[in-house]
Amino acid sequence: MTFPQKRIRAAGCVLWRRASSEDGLEIGLVHRPKYDDWSHPKGKLKRGEDALAGAVREVAEETGMDCRPGAPLPTAAYLANGRPKQVRYWAAEAVGGAFTPNAEVDRLEWLSPADARDRLTHERDRSLVGALLAALHLA
Repeated sequence: MTFPQKRIRAAGCVLWRRASSEDGLEIGLVHRPKYDDWSHPKGKLKRGEDALAGAVREVAEETGMDCRPGAPLPTAAYLANGRPKQVRYWAAEAVGGAFTPNAEVDRLEWLSPADARDRLTHERDRSLVGALLAALHLA
């Protein structure tokens, strides 16, 4: 007998901060050495954890930043190691904190929206940059 695979539930944020650049903001991306990729901070939800609370927790764990969540952004759905995965995202402004490299995330970079789009490893993450700009009425 086979059982349907349970969907992996995850959440994250497109982290941003105000900047003096032409766009007026920078987007924070994390580098994960395990996958050698650049992505938005995100992670699996704990059992019974609310998605927004999990997204804020993941931002703090991966970036060291306190954030103020804002508008919901599109949900990503894809296969991860053959299992269906759903990641809910929110726009979130970084309001303080400091990054410390760790085993899961070794780098945090703040980039203009155009540079962030170029740096992101996965296509599914790139569309979130435009969604953030639209949510902030900058697109």
